[in-house]
Amino acid sequence: MSNNRTDVGFIFQITDKVLWNVFKKNEIGDVLLPFVVIRRLDCILEPVNTKVRDAYNNFKEKVSEDKLDPILRKAAGGLQFYNTSKHTLDSLKENPKTIEIDFNNYLNGFNKEVRDIIENFQFDKVIARLVKNKLLYRMIDAICKVDLHTDKVDNHGMGYIFEELIRISNEQSNETAGEHFTPRDVIELMIKVVFSTEKETLSQAGIIRTIYDPALGTGGMINLAKNYVLDELCQDAEYKPTIKTYGQEINEQSYAIAKSEALITGENADNIRHGNTFTEDRFADKHFHYMFANPPYGVTWSKDAAFIQNESANPAGRFYAGLPGTSDGQLLFLQHMISKMEREGSKIAVVTNGSPLFTGNAGGGESDIRKWIISNDWLDCIVALPKDLFYNTGINTYVWFLDNNKPPHRRGKVQLINANVPEDKANGIEGFCRPEKRSLGNKRNKIEPFHIEKLIEIYQSFEAGTYCKIFDNEDFGYYQITVEQPEYDDNGNIVKDKKGKIKADSKKRDKENIPLSQDIETYFANEVLPHVPDAWIDYDKTRIGYEINFTKYFYEYKGLRPSAEIKAEIEALEFGNENQKGIAQLLKELLG
Repeated sequence: MSNNRTDVGFIFQITDKVLWNVFKKNEIGDVLLPFVVIRRLDCILEPVNTKVRDAYNNFKEKVSEDKLDPILRKAAGGLQFYNTSKHTLDSLKENPKTIEIDFNNYLNGFNKEVRDIIENFQFDKVIARLVKNKLLYRMIDAICKVDLHTDKVDNHGMGYIFEELIRISNEQSNETAGEHFTPRDVIELMIKVVFSTEKETLSQAGIIRTIYDPALGTGGMINLAKNYVLDELCQDAEYKPTIKTYGQEINEQSYAIAKSEALITGENADNIRHGNTFTEDRFADKHFHYMFANPPYGVTWSKDAAFIQNESANPAGRFYAGLPGTSDGQLLFLQHMISKMEREGSKIAVVTNGSPLFTGNAGGGESDIRKWIISNDWLDCIVALPKDLFYNTGINTYVWFLDNNKPPHRRGKVQLINANVPEDKANGIEGFCRPEKRSLGNKRNKIEPFHIEKLIEIYQSFEAGTYCKIFDNEDFGYYQITVEQPEYDDNGNIVKDKKGKIKADSKKRDKENIPLSQDIETYFANEVLPHVPDAWIDYDKTRIGYEINFTKYFYEYKGLRPSAEIKAEIEALEFGNENQKGIAQLLKELLG
């Protein structure tokens, strides 16, 4: 992916000269992000301010507010925002004594959509702290020195500035594992896998495609996906598609950041919406062509349980396939995204931890959800990511890729790719990641572009190998049978109930998982009865389960080394004291 290396040195200059010792490191983003947004809007509005204010003064008492808005947008040259106050950021500096009042008047002069963003930034708290520490004037003066006019910084450059501000903020914050920031290398991998087969379709005339993230965060995934399609994948194409981005975010500040970026980079800011995706689907009537998400791990949905359980009882609802435990909502997000798939074809890429792969018993919510996904042939591929890629968590992570319109050669099958292999030059292992030059929290490794290209090649070749396994859909399913054994009395006689039926001993009850591809009776006769001849199957308790056991599929047995080889190594060592020599001699004797 291309990088627009706009200068972001002002971030550190303002931090050092204005904010240091008043705001903590993890609070710098809270100050700079809204000021950067306001400065960008201020620069864009500069040529149209006079027209907007004239239109406002001419019509404010003649038409209602809802009719005034389109008039002012037209005066602003069709922009989605405008400001009706008499101030600009530069003019605020003319009266230092009234700067707090004037700045609030200036902010209130923005249209409703911008005021909503400012409110969600919780900007009033930032302003109050700046005023208390006599820094408001200095902050406004500092941000005015940052030239964010469009002829100096284009929309791509603004996207990069946002990305750097967000990255710096997240590096300094002490977030929980379930609220981590998705690093660019992981997003790049997700995007390139999803679009690796899409160039021909997207390069046709008149193509319109939608990209959506239901756990939007600050909007990085949808923005990078759109930029990749337009600037790289279809860069040289005769026709470029129209890409529309959508997202929903529950966190107020993250929503404000995402909506700000949409606003100042020319996107439709109304497509960025605030709210709880589970209980308040803000795109209830929409379906999307491409979806990307990194939902929170291990975060409870218990406070939304009543709503979700009610919807799960509706066959037309999003969660009818099953409910995971209330301690983790990852599989709820996945079901929500599946409900948003376009019938003619959609692709999904979603980051999870290991829990959605295997937690839950046969017949339980998690297992039923996996069964639903795999049985419908939506699961295309899962990639096990290298460890330590994320800033604030070191747990194992995976990317699920779903497709409801698989090409013929991939139908009925699932591809698993093990990229959790670090580079090991000493042993000739290229791996799929390299150590970062310096650790950034838990992020100690990085997926380089050539690693991504290698993974794309493995994905596209669709051939089993060291790092790739191909399975039939039913390979993930199993019968879970309940094996019973009779209860015996003190004399060794089988206990029967009043009807003469053999009574099962609950203490000896056991469960066996049998692959769907195997016959239950044959398996039972060969694997169970030789060990417990008096056992039987309670068929009423038989359940079908689905799990994806990555560790088992890629496990490589390493046999014990020959004792002669170990003995030779011991003999080659030099021991410095009598104790070490004694231990070595004992080991040699044990090894023969």
